[in-house]
Amino acid sequence: MVLSSTIAPQSKVTELTDDTKYDSLNLEQKKKAWPMERHRSAEVSQAILSKIGHDGFQLCHQPQIPEIVKGGCAPISSCDPSGEFTADSNGMHRHTITDAAWEALKQSIVYFKGQPIGTLAAIDKSQAELNYDQVFMRDFVPSALAFLMKGEPTIVKNFLVETARLQSREKMVDLFKLGQGVMPASFKVHHSHPTKKTETLLADFGEIAIGRVAPVDSGLWWIFLLRAYTKYTRDSSLAESPHCQRAMRLILKLWLSEGFDTSPALLCADGCSMIDRRMGIYGYPLEIQALFFMALRCALSLLKDSNDDFVYQITKRIKALSYHLHSYYWLDFQRLNDIYRYKTEEYSQTALNKFNVIPESIPDWIFDFMPSRGGYFIGNVSPARMDFRWFCLGNFIAILSCLATGEQAEAILDLVEERWEELIGEMPLKICYPAMENQEWQIVTGCDPKNTRWSYHNGGSWP
Repeated sequence: MVLSSTIAPQSKVTELTDDTKYDSLNLEQKKKAWPMERHRSAEVSQAILSKIGHDGFQLCHQPQIPEIVKGGCAPISSCDPSGEFTADSNGMHRHTITDAAWEALKQSIVYFKGQPIGTLAAIDKSQAELNYDQVFMRDFVPSALAFLMKGEPTIVKNFLVETARLQSREKMVDLFKLGQGVMPASFKVHHSHPTKKTETLLADFGEIAIGRVAPVDSGLWWIFLLRAYTKYTRDSSLAESPHCQRAMRLILKLWLSEGFDTSPALLCADGCSMIDRRMGIYGYPLEIQALFFMALRCALSLLKDSNDDFVYQITKRIKALSYHLHSYYWLDFQRLNDIYRYKTEEYSQTALNKFNVIPESIPDWIFDFMPSRGGYFIGNVSPARMDFRWFCLGNFIAILSCLATGEQAEAILDLVEERWEELIGEMPLKICYPAMENQEWQIVTGCDPKNTRWSYHNGGSWP
């Protein structure tokens, strides 16, 4: 990130808009004037780093990977020009938080037949009854990216190869057989004969998961990670190998299959992605659609035969999906104004309110939350329903994958900047905003004790 050399003066700014423009709607009566401190994104970053400097830290010339240190973060007293931390003023050597993070990550590595194959979801033996001792597809992705940046691609390659092999297994839930293209949510190394040191991999495709939901996102992450590995190593032999090409085609066949949908988006059950508990994301959740778009773009560059029918289908789907998400998921102040004025029960080809969304269903909080400067992709769109919640992963993947245009990407970051206290506050970025509580929490989550307000998926943080 390029940071500005100076920090702009901080001033309280009250958001005001042209009342006459929305006078007929009384929308401004709902949108409260909200004093906010406004910064450009670079200035916010610079302000944070300066605050760290004032608290006794010095900045390195190169960014460091954030990590966890037992007992808290060790103070950084000095850096050499290479970006490596050195001893403090008392001459005592301080282990960098980067070293501590790598040590923790290495302790979580899982080995299969003597080779690294992934990392555990968590090293927590107190939760033995749960599946934290498994390697999760989605959870391994940030670990894999860290290994690639560290110059250790072997574990990523092994992960991709073994999960492709797991995909070929027969997948049954009760008496129902899942599609061939489904990738596992997680897997673990099973030692069937300790004395003989016989190892096998046990995969979970949703048949033993809490809620019994198949992971829609696993295959999407797998293709993205294959692309990242190929891009980093500059070695296309793995992606072009028969087993990886087959795995990718099975995933694409599953995604691109024809059905009853009138939308190019993927239809999903609740709990099918990173938010793997009941949170009202059933239908066409943004996270899955953004991942879908990104994976389709990755697949275009990975498929061996450029004349393949899949290439034609992917190209068409990318165009349709992009149009759909830009047309119906994007929300800014002007778009909110348009939705507020929607007519209902429109039966025609020229209907503006194509999903028959009732304006009275717009939640009150959105009028306070939506700034005049900024915008984002909302959480879900389906018949008579728009989920206006902010979901961080879907919006940021939209930026990374170029689903968002340049203006939209800037608007998303402007929104984070304008609503810094709500979306970040004194904790890592919230998974979604706002949190559900009281009767809404009871109805939508089924009284889930893990997803109480501002916890876990419900407005909490999952690093």
